[in-house]
Amino acid sequence: VDSRKILTPGDPKKGPGAMGQFSVEIPRDTGSLLNGNQHKSLNDAFIAACEELNQRFKQARVKLHYHNGFIQIAEDTLTNEKIEQPFWDLVKDKMWRNVDHDMKEALDLRDSNGRDPAWFAAKALESTIMIVSDEKGWSTGQERGAANYLDNLRRKANGEFINSWERENLGDFFSKVRNPFGHGAGSNDMPELSASQTDWAIEFCMIWIKNLISRM
Repeated sequence: VDSRKILTPGDPKKGPGAMGQFSVEIPRDTGSLLNGNQHKSLNDAFIAACEELNQRFKQARVKLHYHNGFIQIAEDTLTNEKIEQPFWDLVKDKMWRNVDHDMKEALDLRDSNGRDPAWFAAKALESTIMIVSDEKGWSTGQERGAANYLDNLRRKANGEFINSWERENLGDFFSKVRNPFGHGAGSNDMPELSASQTDWAIEFCMIWIKNLISRM
């Protein structure tokens, strides 16, 4: 099979100055990737290279982090390790592609001082709630927004996937944080979150998304 080679950095244990390389052979005939052992080997090599890249960022004190095809700013190492990286690991599956997309958009807007990053984080959370409801067979097709999908998760007949205080916590987030950004301000002041509030809103959504997916 015709193939090409990519070179990836060497062992991070040797320190940031060690630039040894190992090659990963990628068949041009993608059909051959259906071989289970080949696919696992290639996937493992890619994961190892990504982990090393992030380790090198950390060693060099560069505030960047690679995940799911993107390199983004990582200001807080602890938050990245305990919240963000586990989040990205969970949303790699195709099922969560919209969640992954909207959360990346939220972080890009936050890092570039763009408008309404928390709104995109809320979209990612709402998508997660909708997917859980659909996958569990609780959606009726009559839902008109996040509140109705939250009711599906809360309903006793569905086993109370979330309980009453969790339903209230999530409902308050959508009504008091997300909704003001989803409607025109009219003659009122344009809604705006501070930098700290934006970080909180994004982390709130990440934590809840992780939690909901883990419950499935």
